[in-house]
Amino acid sequence: MKVEDALLNYREQVLTRQILLSLMNGYQRPNDKISEMMKQGKLIPLKNGLYIPGPELRMDPPNQKLIANHLWGPSYVSLDSALSYWGMIPEKVFEVLSCTTKLAKYYKTPIGRFRYYHVEESYYSLGIKSVKVTERQNVLIASPEKALFDRIILTSGILLRSKLQTESFLFEDLRMDGDQLSMLDVQMMEEWLKFSPKKKSLEWLIRVIKNN
Repeated sequence: MKVEDALLNYREQVLTRQILLSLMNGYQRPNDKISEMMKQGKLIPLKNGLYIPGPELRMDPPNQKLIANHLWGPSYVSLDSALSYWGMIPEKVFEVLSCTTKLAKYYKTPIGRFRYYHVEESYYSLGIKSVKVTERQNVLIASPEKALFDRIILTSGILLRSKLQTESFLFEDLRMDGDQLSMLDVQMMEEWLKFSPKKKSLEWLIRVIKNN
């Protein structure tokens, strides 16, 4: 079976070098075959050892959020990327933003830009959801509550110290809707405080949501 045909079993998935090599058992020079497929537009390299199907394969590509999970991990999609996904903010986001326990990282790839923020392990695991975006794709993404926490914690210069300041951040800067805020799980957010940086800012956030 040709590699191109065998790859149909991996549609909508990120392709590792190990997957490609396993499909090339009959090839004497599998590395040359990978290089040839890249030149032909059948594979798009994201970084060393990681690929997605190119346009010439005529396969559905993986979701950018799934790519973000694989490009640098462990990681989950968060901040404005997650807030936009959940319909919490109206703006489109032109970079996929994620959190990781590893070092902060930035990738500019042929199919988009991916930025990763470092968070501590004790905080990292809170509020991560596995979301089925298609039948073949499950993405790790922050819950709306965690994405909002991450937005405040990881954006330099955000120090919330009053009701007015917090409302300005939520309703003017992020352009959030009050009805959406009222649906957030405040009790869960309060439980996260002991693991979170910027506690005072987050306390003001919770206070404003409660009184909204």
